[in-house]
Amino acid sequence: MSSESLIILISGPSGCGKSTLIERLLAEAPRIRFSVSVTTRERRAGEVHGRDYSFVTEQQFDRLVADDAFVEWAHVYGHRYGTPRSEVARIHLEGHDALFDLDSVGGRNLMRLFPDTIPIFVLPPRYEALRQRLITRGKDSAEIIEQRLGLVYEQGHQCFAYRHVVVNDDLDTAYADLTAILRAERCRLSRNRERVAGILETFPH
Repeated sequence: MSSESLIILISGPSGCGKSTLIERLLAEAPRIRFSVSVTTRERRAGEVHGRDYSFVTEQQFDRLVADDAFVEWAHVYGHRYGTPRSEVARIHLEGHDALFDLDSVGGRNLMRLFPDTIPIFVLPPRYEALRQRLITRGKDSAEIIEQRLGLVYEQGHQCFAYRHVVVNDDLDTAYADLTAILRAERCRLSRNRERVAGILETFPH
């Protein structure tokens, strides 16, 4: 990625509200582009192939792995998810910021490959709030919900590997925190050295 482009990683347990935050961010920040992952899981109601995920068979995923088509990939809840190199290249060539929605395993892989990644972990305010969100959103069977809840403790503690945490109690407040993080990251000196050097050159010396 170019020095001016951000690599934004958002992770968090299922039901924490990260998808809602991501949707709002993409709608309000035209510079940011979502990196579409490849997955072997079945498409949920309302999901669009190529927008939410690229849905493939296990055999197709195997071929992509063999062709070294992924920047990273991981097993999550019995399915596989991968970040295509073509997606990273596309966003880079467009000169946009890349936004990744990955679990903690994929997130650590991304941070290792791109040390300048901005890692943000989204947490619910409490366990019961997360449990209720999983039930009321109606996307998963009772069995899948229990499976996800069984991993919440372990998943939540992955936040300590991230630089930032956003607690999604009130959506507007959580979104304000998210955008504040990105605004601050854009102001880091390491991302603005050329601009700063140009400004300093105008000073008399």
